[in-house]
Amino acid sequence: MNAFENLLYGFEVALQPEALMFVLIGVVAGTVIGMLPGLGPISALALMIPITYGMDPAIGIILMAGVYYGAIFGGSTSSILLNAPGVAGTVATSFDGYPLSKQGKAGKALAIAAYASFIGGTVSVIGLMFIAPLLGRVAVSFGPAEYFALMVFGLTAVVSLSEKSLIKGLIAAVFGVMVSLIGMDLQTGTARYTFGTINLLDGVDFLIVALGVFALGEVFVLLKKKTGSLKQNALGSLKLSKKEIKEIAPPVGRSSVLGFFTGVLPGAGATIGSFLGYTMEKNIAKDGDTFGKGNIKGVAAPEAANNAASGGSFVPLLTLGVPGSGTTAVLLGALLVMGITPGPLMLEDRPDVFWGVIASMYIGNIFLLILNLPLIPLISKILNVPRAMLLSLIIVFCMIGVYGLSFNTFDLMLVLIFGLIGFGMRMYEFPAAPLILAMILGAIMEENMRRALQISSGDWTIFLSKPISLTLLILAVVALVIPLTIRFIKFIKRRRGLKRR
Repeated sequence: MNAFENLLYGFEVALQPEALMFVLIGVVAGTVIGMLPGLGPISALALMIPITYGMDPAIGIILMAGVYYGAIFGGSTSSILLNAPGVAGTVATSFDGYPLSKQGKAGKALAIAAYASFIGGTVSVIGLMFIAPLLGRVAVSFGPAEYFALMVFGLTAVVSLSEKSLIKGLIAAVFGVMVSLIGMDLQTGTARYTFGTINLLDGVDFLIVALGVFALGEVFVLLKKKTGSLKQNALGSLKLSKKEIKEIAPPVGRSSVLGFFTGVLPGAGATIGSFLGYTMEKNIAKDGDTFGKGNIKGVAAPEAANNAASGGSFVPLLTLGVPGSGTTAVLLGALLVMGITPGPLMLEDRPDVFWGVIASMYIGNIFLLILNLPLIPLISKILNVPRAMLLSLIIVFCMIGVYGLSFNTFDLMLVLIFGLIGFGMRMYEFPAAPLILAMILGAIMEENMRRALQISSGDWTIFLSKPISLTLLILAVVALVIPLTIRFIKFIKRRRGLKRR
């Protein structure tokens, strides 16, 4: 079947009454979660894993995907109204969105964000429809050595994007791999990192780590801050003039394409895409000096890019089984919990999941546009919910979700421990994305490494003798060396500047 026939099959799945209902629930929940400062899509998806457990996998992933791109779509609201980004991918939106809000143009900024998000999301779905199957056919030729190298590259790409410290990113990744190896080694029957307790023989469940590090960790951070209600700014008019539409159209188109291909890269995601889109338009625009002071193009570009990137991140997730961001790492974990292994064979084994998700994203983006424009004034009132009440509900839901996994109180202690670890990581600025990716990829990396070594009779050169695996390993090294080189050059320049003084 060609792409259009496959998409029609996907619509057969996505247009079922149950699927439509969960698309709507997902995008509404995602929009609300995206507007809440401090609660990102990662925490929301981690909380939803217990809900989707037992659902039909296609419906469950459609729901979770809706929450993901819905959160990116809705995150602009708090960025524009409060200068408090709901999700990391909307940080760049606040640069010009909040100044527009202070100028009494909050409604206009929100409307631009909604239209740009819709177009960016639609462009990403079109790209996903054509590029994902192509990448999937290429990936069929991947063996254990290639998959191991791919996992290493995906992990190092995320580590290299650690905002402040590459070393801290590496530490977080190594810790994540160690956590993934806890439990009984099925090949040798050896207990690893169990500390003598039988409760760890089955390993640490992904949900425990995700809820602890992201949800509880964020709760502890917010508890440290002053609780209370959040003030709103006046919304104003939502209408755009023809001149403004013509002004934002080129930035939206360029940033949508840039954002999609940024999302395809393992480890990039919506945050990097939004900053690249904003930076590109600031450099291209004739009035680039007005960016940061309330330029409407400064809202349109990052919003188109971050939504396109969120769709693009599904390409490596669905076709290669490699998360393109921390959020898609949670989605990968959810797929594995449901008994589905993403990869090149997914197009043949579970086309209902693969094409159903793609078709649902078309529908979800339409729902988001229809819902957000008229309901922005109403939905934004949720920002007045007292934070103490919200955090209490999150803690209760986390504990119920974890206890429902195995009805073991030991898991409640584990999630609390990982919550404290997540809190410590935030306090000392350790990135959480490398940890969660390593938790997901660690066991898969080990399994493929062992398979490759069994095929080669223990010859480690198998990873260097295959062109694809060698290329991926070289890219992994480059991903780590380039940030170190850049920081070393900056360090040398600073020293020379100090000596001249």
